Amino acid sequence: MTTHSKPRTKKAQLIQMLSRKTGADVSTISEKLGWLPHTTRAALSGLRKSGFELTSEKPGNGQPSRYRIVANPVDVA
Repeated sequence: MTTHSKPRTKKAQLIQMLSRKTGADVSTISEKLGWLPHTTRAALSGLRKSGFELTSEKPGNGQPSRYRIVANPVDVA
């Protein structure tokens, strides 16, 4: 049994990526999960609607915005 098992669902993988200190940008998420950019943005909206609080940070220098979860929904079991 491994201690670093990958999350099984794409939603779980997305939450894991967005929970990192540095967060993730749309192109990185899209590439990792095999989604088109509009699908990734829709998934981010879905997380917001389900109670996750996301922040968007624009690093500058032409870098893409990075998204990060700053608060989880209260009722997540």
